[in-house]
Amino acid sequence: MNDNNSQKSFSLLFDEDKIKASTPFIHEYEKLMAYYRCAIMEIETKFNVLNQEFSLRYDRNPISSIKSRLKTPRSVIEKLERLDKAFTIENIESYLNDVAGIRVVCSFPNDVYLLANALLGQDDITLIREKDYIKNPKDNGYRSLHLIVTVPIFLASEKRLMKAEIQLRTIAMDVWASLEHQLKYKKDIPFTSDMENELLYCAKLSSELDTRMDNLRKLTNN
Repeated sequence: MNDNNSQKSFSLLFDEDKIKASTPFIHEYEKLMAYYRCAIMEIETKFNVLNQEFSLRYDRNPISSIKSRLKTPRSVIEKLERLDKAFTIENIESYLNDVAGIRVVCSFPNDVYLLANALLGQDDITLIREKDYIKNPKDNGYRSLHLIVTVPIFLASEKRLMKAEIQLRTIAMDVWASLEHQLKYKKDIPFTSDMENELLYCAKLSSELDTRMDNLRKLTNN
Protein backbone atom coordinates (compact mmCIF):
# COMPACT_ATOMS: atom_id res chain seq x y z
CA MET A 1 0.00 0.00 0.00
CA ASN A 2 1.52 3.34 -1.01
CA ASP A 3 0.95 6.72 0.67
CA ASN A 4 -1.95 7.60 -1.63
CA ASN A 5 -3.70 4.34 -0.85
CA SER A 6 -3.02 4.87 2.85
CA GLN A 7 -4.64 8.30 2.72
CA LYS A 8 -7.66 6.78 0.96
CA SER A 9 -7.95 4.18 3.73
CA PHE A 10 -7.73 6.81 6.43
CA SER A 11 -10.21 9.04 4.58
CA LEU A 12 -12.88 6.44 5.33
CA LEU A 13 -12.22 6.95 9.04
CA PHE A 14 -11.34 10.62 9.47
CA ASP A 15 -12.30 13.95 7.92
CA GLU A 16 -9.96 15.79 5.56
CA ASP A 17 -8.64 18.29 8.13
CA LYS A 18 -7.65 15.51 10.53
CA ILE A 19 -5.91 13.63 7.73
CA LYS A 20 -3.84 16.69 6.77
CA ALA A 21 -2.87 17.26 10.41
CA SER A 22 -1.87 13.62 10.83
CA THR A 23 0.20 13.22 7.64
CA PRO A 24 3.44 12.58 9.61
CA PHE A 25 1.61 9.88 11.57
CA ILE A 26 0.37 8.30 8.34
CA HIS A 27 3.95 8.15 7.05
CA GLU A 28 5.07 6.43 10.28
CA TYR A 29 2.10 4.10 10.14
CA GLU A 30 2.88 3.14 6.55
CA LYS A 31 6.52 2.52 7.44
CA LEU A 32 5.43 0.19 10.24
CA MET A 33 3.08 -1.64 7.86
CA ALA A 34 6.02 -2.09 5.47
CA TYR A 35 7.95 -3.75 8.30
CA TYR A 36 5.02 -6.09 8.95
CA ARG A 37 4.91 -6.95 5.24
CA CYS A 38 8.61 -7.82 5.45
CA ALA A 39 7.86 -10.10 8.40
CA ILE A 40 5.19 -11.84 6.34
CA MET A 41 7.66 -12.36 3.49
CA GLU A 42 10.24 -13.80 5.89
CA ILE A 43 7.78 -16.30 7.34
CA GLU A 44 6.33 -17.24 3.96
CA THR A 45 9.86 -17.93 2.70
CA LYS A 46 10.56 -20.16 5.69
CA PHE A 47 7.42 -22.20 5.05
CA ASN A 48 8.16 -22.46 1.33
CA VAL A 49 11.64 -23.79 2.12
CA LEU A 50 10.19 -26.33 4.57
CA ASN A 51 7.63 -27.37 1.97
CA GLN A 52 10.40 -28.06 -0.53
CA GLU A 53 12.44 -30.00 2.02
CA PHE A 54 9.52 -32.15 3.12
CA SER A 55 8.47 -32.78 -0.48
CA LEU A 56 11.86 -34.40 -1.01
CA ARG A 57 11.71 -36.32 2.25
CA TYR A 58 8.12 -37.56 1.99
CA ASP A 59 7.59 -37.33 -1.78
CA ARG A 60 4.65 -34.96 -1.34
CA ASN A 61 4.03 -31.33 -0.42
CA PRO A 62 2.60 -30.92 3.09
CA ILE A 63 1.47 -27.34 2.36
CA SER A 64 -1.63 -26.87 0.22
CA SER A 65 -1.57 -23.06 0.28
CA ILE A 66 -0.21 -20.05 2.14
CA LYS A 67 -2.31 -16.92 2.58
CA SER A 68 -1.37 -13.67 4.28
CA ARG A 69 -2.93 -10.35 5.21
CA LEU A 70 -2.29 -7.08 7.04
CA LYS A 71 -4.90 -5.66 9.35
CA THR A 72 -6.68 -2.67 7.83
CA PRO A 73 -6.49 0.70 9.62
CA ARG A 74 -10.10 0.25 10.71
CA SER A 75 -9.37 -3.19 12.21
CA VAL A 76 -6.29 -1.83 13.98
CA ILE A 77 -8.27 1.06 15.47
CA GLU A 78 -11.17 -1.17 16.55
CA LYS A 79 -8.88 -3.67 18.26
CA LEU A 80 -6.99 -0.93 20.11
CA GLU A 81 -10.32 0.54 21.22
CA ARG A 82 -11.36 -2.87 22.61
CA LEU A 83 -8.10 -2.88 24.57
CA ASP A 84 -8.78 0.70 25.71
CA LYS A 85 -5.57 1.90 24.03
CA ALA A 86 -4.95 4.98 21.93
CA PHE A 87 -4.25 4.69 18.21
CA THR A 88 -0.48 5.24 18.28
CA ILE A 89 2.48 3.59 16.58
CA GLU A 90 3.86 2.51 19.96
CA ASN A 91 0.57 0.88 21.00
CA ILE A 92 0.25 -0.99 17.72
CA GLU A 93 3.66 -2.57 18.23
CA SER A 94 3.20 -3.18 21.95
CA TYR A 95 -0.37 -4.48 22.19
CA LEU A 96 -1.29 -6.02 18.82
CA ASN A 97 0.10 -9.42 17.93
CA ASP A 98 -1.84 -10.09 14.74
CA VAL A 99 -1.27 -7.08 12.50
CA ALA A 100 0.65 -9.45 10.24
CA GLY A 101 -1.22 -12.70 9.67
CA ILE A 102 -0.15 -15.84 7.83
CA ARG A 103 -2.42 -18.83 7.26
CA VAL A 104 -0.82 -22.13 6.28
CA VAL A 105 -3.23 -24.75 4.96
CA CYS A 106 -1.88 -28.29 5.21
CA SER A 107 -2.92 -31.62 3.77
CA PHE A 108 -3.11 -33.64 7.00
CA PRO A 109 -3.28 -32.92 10.76
CA ASN A 110 0.17 -34.43 11.21
CA ASP A 111 1.53 -31.85 8.76
CA VAL A 112 0.31 -29.02 10.98
CA TYR A 113 2.50 -30.11 13.89
CA LEU A 114 5.36 -31.20 11.62
CA LEU A 115 5.59 -27.71 10.11
CA ALA A 116 4.97 -25.88 13.38
CA ASN A 117 7.74 -27.78 15.16
CA ALA A 118 10.14 -27.26 12.25
CA LEU A 119 9.47 -23.52 12.20
CA LEU A 120 9.74 -23.09 15.97
CA GLY A 121 12.99 -25.03 15.94
CA GLN A 122 14.66 -22.32 13.89
CA ASP A 123 16.92 -20.15 16.06
CA ASP A 124 15.61 -16.82 14.75
CA ILE A 125 11.95 -17.59 15.50
CA THR A 126 10.71 -16.91 19.03
CA LEU A 127 7.36 -18.25 20.22
CA ILE A 128 5.35 -15.73 22.24
CA ARG A 129 2.11 -17.69 22.61
CA GLU A 130 0.50 -20.85 21.29
CA LYS A 131 -3.19 -21.74 21.22
CA ASP A 132 -4.01 -25.23 20.01
CA TYR A 133 -7.64 -25.23 18.86
CA ILE A 134 -7.10 -28.60 17.18
CA LYS A 135 -6.56 -30.52 20.38
CA ASN A 136 -8.95 -28.17 22.19
CA PRO A 137 -11.53 -26.89 19.65
CA LYS A 138 -13.57 -23.79 20.36
CA ASP A 139 -17.16 -24.32 21.49
CA ASN A 140 -18.46 -23.63 17.98
CA GLY A 141 -16.21 -26.34 16.50
CA TYR A 142 -13.44 -24.11 15.16
CA ARG A 143 -10.09 -25.90 14.86
CA SER A 144 -6.68 -24.45 14.06
CA LEU A 145 -3.22 -24.09 15.59
CA HIS A 146 -2.40 -20.45 16.39
CA LEU A 147 1.16 -19.27 16.97
CA ILE A 148 2.26 -15.76 17.90
CA VAL A 149 5.94 -15.39 17.02
CA THR A 150 8.63 -12.81 16.48
CA VAL A 151 10.81 -12.90 13.39
CA PRO A 152 13.77 -10.62 12.56
CA ILE A 153 13.73 -8.46 9.46
CA PHE A 154 16.99 -7.05 8.20
CA LEU A 155 16.91 -3.46 6.97
CA ALA A 156 19.72 -1.40 5.48
CA SER A 157 20.98 -0.19 8.83
CA GLU A 158 19.18 -2.23 11.50
CA LYS A 159 17.55 -5.47 12.49
CA ARG A 160 13.99 -5.33 13.82
CA LEU A 161 11.98 -8.02 15.57
CA MET A 162 8.42 -8.10 14.27
CA LYS A 163 5.43 -9.98 15.63
CA ALA A 164 3.12 -12.10 13.50
CA GLU A 165 0.23 -14.49 13.99
CA ILE A 166 0.46 -17.83 12.19
CA GLN A 167 -2.56 -20.09 11.76
CA LEU A 168 -1.94 -23.67 10.68
CA ARG A 169 -4.89 -25.84 9.71
CA THR A 170 -5.88 -28.65 7.39
CA ILE A 171 -7.86 -28.26 4.17
CA ALA A 172 -10.96 -29.56 5.96
CA MET A 173 -10.51 -27.09 8.83
CA ASP A 174 -10.03 -24.24 6.38
CA VAL A 175 -13.15 -25.10 4.38
CA TRP A 176 -15.25 -25.25 7.55
CA ALA A 177 -13.86 -21.95 8.89
CA SER A 178 -14.37 -20.16 5.56
CA LEU A 179 -17.95 -21.36 5.16
CA GLU A 180 -18.75 -20.68 8.83
CA HIS A 181 -17.62 -17.08 8.38
CA GLN A 182 -19.73 -16.64 5.24
CA LEU A 183 -22.82 -18.13 6.87
CA LYS A 184 -22.57 -16.59 10.30
CA TYR A 185 -21.71 -13.03 9.39
CA LYS A 186 -24.31 -12.35 6.72
CA LYS A 187 -26.01 -9.06 7.52
CA ASP A 188 -29.64 -8.90 8.65
CA ILE A 189 -29.95 -12.68 8.98
CA PRO A 190 -30.36 -13.99 12.54
CA PHE A 191 -28.28 -17.04 13.35
CA THR A 192 -30.41 -19.47 15.35
CA SER A 193 -29.35 -22.09 17.88
CA ASP A 194 -30.38 -24.81 15.40
CA MET A 195 -27.99 -23.31 12.85
CA GLU A 196 -25.24 -23.19 15.49
CA ASN A 197 -25.83 -26.86 16.26
CA GLU A 198 -25.68 -27.73 12.56
CA LEU A 199 -22.36 -25.90 12.22
CA LEU A 200 -21.00 -27.81 15.21
CA TYR A 201 -22.13 -31.09 13.64
CA CYS A 202 -20.37 -30.12 10.40
CA ALA A 203 -17.22 -29.37 12.42
CA LYS A 204 -17.36 -32.86 13.90
CA LEU A 205 -17.72 -34.33 10.41
CA SER A 206 -14.74 -32.26 9.32
CA SER A 207 -12.71 -33.61 12.24
CA GLU A 208 -13.73 -37.19 11.39
CA LEU A 209 -12.66 -36.62 7.78
CA ASP A 210 -9.24 -35.43 8.93
CA THR A 211 -8.84 -38.48 11.17
CA ARG A 212 -9.81 -40.91 8.42
CA MET A 213 -7.55 -39.27 5.84
CA ASP A 214 -4.67 -39.21 8.31
CA ASN A 215 -5.17 -42.92 8.96
CA LEU A 216 -4.99 -43.54 5.21
CA ARG A 217 -1.77 -41.50 5.09
CA LYS A 218 -0.26 -43.70 7.78
CA LEU A 219 -1.16 -46.84 5.83
CA THR A 220 0.85 -45.54 2.89
CA ASN A 221 3.78 -44.70 5.23
CA ASN A 222 3.69 -41.18 3.79
